[in-house]
Formats: sequence, C-alpha cells, structure tokens
Amino acid sequence: MKRYKSILKNGEQMLMNAGIHNAVGEAWYLFEDAFSMDRMTYYMEQERECMNPEEMEKYQTYLRRRVEERIPLQYLLGTQQFMGLDFQVSPAVLIPRQDTETLIEEIIHQAAGVRTVLDMCTGSGCIAISLAHFMDLDQCVGADISKEALNIAKENGKSLAPMVEFINSDLFDEIEGRYDLIVSNPPYIASKECRELMPEVREHEPMLALDGHEDGLHFYRRIIREAPEYLNDSGYLFFEIGYDQGKSVPALMKEAGFIDIVVKKDLAGLDRIVYGRYESR
Repeated sequence: MKRYKSILKNGEQMLMNAGIHNAVGEAWYLFEDAFSMDRMTYYMEQERECMNPEEMEKYQTYLRRRVEERIPLQYLLGTQQFMGLDFQVSPAVLIPRQDTETLIEEIIHQAAGVRTVLDMCTGSGCIAISLAHFMDLDQCVGADISKEALNIAKENGKSLAPMVEFINSDLFDEIEGRYDLIVSNPPYIASKECRELMPEVREHEPMLALDGHEDGLHFYRRIIREAPEYLNDSGYLFFEIGYDQGKSVPALMKEAGFIDIVVKKDLAGLDRIVYGRYESR
C-alpha cells in the first residue's frame, strides 16, 4: 500500500505529464473526492498508508479518465462552484465559468430594482438561480430547448432557489408575459471555430450550447428581434458575449431600437457583457 502523500504526488505528476492545466489543483480535487478527505485531514494523515483499495481504485479511475478521455474535472466530480454556490453539472450542460460571474455582478449592480427576470438558454440554471438567490425577485424563469439540461437546472433549483421556474422552450416559443429583465448567455462560437476548441470542450460539453452557427451571432439576432415583445417598458436585455463580439452585438441591439447600450469587460480585460434598455414607442 502507498502513503497518501505519495498517492497525491503521483496524481499530480500524471496530470502534469498529460499537459493538464492546473494539474496540482485538479489532482487534489480528485483526491479529495475519492478519499473523502479535506485538507486538514490530509495534512494529519499524509504519511499513513491507504488501506482502502476501493478508494484507491476510484482515484486511479478519475486520473485515467481525465488523462485518456479528457473528461473535464467538473463532469468527473459532478459539481462546479459558481457565485459561491455549488451547482450540479453533467455533459448535458455547459460548465459554469468565472467569466459569467461578471454578468451576474453587473446585473445586481445596474439593475437592482428589477422584480421579474427571464434567463434564456439557461443550461445548468446558474444565471437564473444566482439572480434569484442574490436579488429580491418576484418571478424568475429559466428557459432552454434541451430537456436534459432542464433536468439538471431543476435539481439545482430545488436546493438553491426553489422559486425559479424552468420551461422547455425554443427561445421564446413557450414564453408568456413580460419581464423587467431578460438575460442570456447563448451559443456564440462560430461553427468553424467549434472544431478548434480544446478537447475538454469540443468532445464533452454540449455543442448545442456552444455553436452559434456561421458567424456566432445567430441566437443574438433572434433574441434581440423577439425580446421587445417580452420586455416591460424600459426593460433590460443583458448578454454574455464572445471576446470579439463587443461591436457586432451592440450594433444589432441599436438597430433593433435598444438604448443606453453598454459594453463591459471581464477580469481579463476582454469584452464580455453587453446590455441596454428598450422603451416602447
């Protein structure tokens, strides 16, 4: 039997040799789950030998799948933290990313008075649930075309924000009523660029949630065109965008009659958020 310290170091080396980014961190998260051991316990027990072959096999299986199949860490563990909340994830949904936290924070800061929210292309539900968790809302709806994604979103909603309603809808097809704010992180990667994504994304995350068709703007066009029918007067439309869409998406919004359009950058200094208001004429 090997000592816990040696097991962890071997895991780190295995991920490093495979070129896994943040190999040390990922080796630890897999170790923590496989052996049900937090940091404090590890430091106390690191020189002890592992006497549980099932836990050892679980850890080795995690490592093999991460290296050989390039399955993302979050799918292996089935969870991802977002806005300080723990979300269930599976290959049916995109893995929530830190960039999207910038979108949540901007909505909380700029649209604190809104009472009703529609999250289009909700995926795991991380946007709708986070807004419901941190804002004083009367209504929050998440919509997605994928029934499999909605199953994950509903499970997240049960534990984190039971007030959120999830609807199976191809964009606005099944949506009723009007909202103070519509938000969306739609598929925005051009089809040809999808083939160039890293294998963790290309081979495991749902292409339905990534592929924005020929130029990456297909879903922005549809949402911008239809959103005014579902917005209250002076209602907000918020988007997450790709780093190279900071001019094209605002132009589409302006053409559709949106005003007070703002582009915000993420922590890396890249264009990440676009939002504006729509006033009924």
